[in-house]
Amino acid sequence: MRKAEIYLYNRFAGILIEDENGYSFEYDKEYLANTPERLSVNLPLQTEKFHDKTLFPFFDGLIPEGWLLEIATDNWKLNPNDRMGLLLACCRDCIGATSVREVKVES
Repeated sequence: MRKAEIYLYNRFAGILIEDENGYSFEYDKEYLANTPERLSVNLPLQTEKFHDKTLFPFFDGLIPEGWLLEIATDNWKLNPNDRMGLLLACCRDCIGATSVREVKVES
């Protein structure tokens, strides 16, 4: 299992989890209570978790493409098909309002 904290404009927005069942995203309760801004049209503000077998398009869209993706996969020895790994490695300080911070999970 891998986890990431998701921030929008440096405000904690929620948790993204990858596990054996796929992916889930859940907005933080405090974020929902105090922020009217959703991350994406496909991730509307709600208390229920979102689930999917593949990485949500919004998060997948944060991952670099083309030559920048090649640099990331070559330098960090990442599999270009490991979307969560790429998200965690490349999107801590990506262009735009969203940032992704890995949460270390004990085995």
